[in-house]
Amino acid sequence: MSGICDGRVVVVTGAGRGLGRAHARVFAAEGARLVVNDLGVGLDGAPGPDSPAGRVVDEIRAAGGEAVAHGGDVATTEGAASLIATALETYGRLDTLVNNAGFLRDRMLVNLDEDDWDAVLRVHLKGHFLPLKHAAAHWRAEAKAGRMPTARIVNTSSGAGLLGSVGQGNYSAAKAGIVGLTLVAAAELARYGVQVNAVAPAARTRMTERTFADTMTAPTSGFDAMAPENVSPLVVWLGSAASAGVSGRVFEAEGGRITVMEGWRPGPSADKGARWSPGEAGETALKLLAEAPEPGAVHGA
Repeated sequence: MSGICDGRVVVVTGAGRGLGRAHARVFAAEGARLVVNDLGVGLDGAPGPDSPAGRVVDEIRAAGGEAVAHGGDVATTEGAASLIATALETYGRLDTLVNNAGFLRDRMLVNLDEDDWDAVLRVHLKGHFLPLKHAAAHWRAEAKAGRMPTARIVNTSSGAGLLGSVGQGNYSAAKAGIVGLTLVAAAELARYGVQVNAVAPAARTRMTERTFADTMTAPTSGFDAMAPENVSPLVVWLGSAASAGVSGRVFEAEGGRITVMEGWRPGPSADKGARWSPGEAGETALKLLAEAPEPGAVHGA
């Protein structure tokens, strides 16, 4: 390994399994000291029999790395505050926050209960906002004290948040919200030495078993394009000092492919210089649509 994160202290939420576990292990292999957060819940957010965070810590330590476990709920003020405090109290600093925790409660919209909507928005969107808020408050204080950080936040969005996904209205809305949060945070926190980016990963995890059902069995030889570890190198680079100057960006990462995603930007436009009638507005909209590229297909449509 290159040691690209030597000396950095990194917090990863939802790091007990899947992508978060892979990120934590690669960060540690690159020299970072870790706070491994996981609440230990099931795929739907219900309490599980045990917390996997401690097992990941054991794996990192067995490989010669440094890590501590955190089992708090990062979608609460108390849990998010204690997460950041754990890094500061254990290692005396914080350099990188990777927001990754989440779960699914998939339903078609007409069958989607309010509780399922609230739970998914809470863990993904609020679970990104609160750790970000508490980490940013620390880094702002450091900057104001004359100790400008080289800080990084990596958020986890999804193709569902960029294009939509049938049967995942709550998840898609939360992941789209994470993109908006990323853009605002990148703009607001730059003055404090903080870069904020997002990744939209595609990999084999508990959350994607049904999506990638035909590729769930890893190949016996060759490159496993769906392994979570394929996403981690980009996340680790974004979380390192080597990514200087990169902020407010969204990347897709799948297998051996990295893509810079291009968000909403003005396309074909018309200006009458006065108020349109409804008929005129409709006729003009159709002309503009004929000039515009077709949008990407919604996943599962």
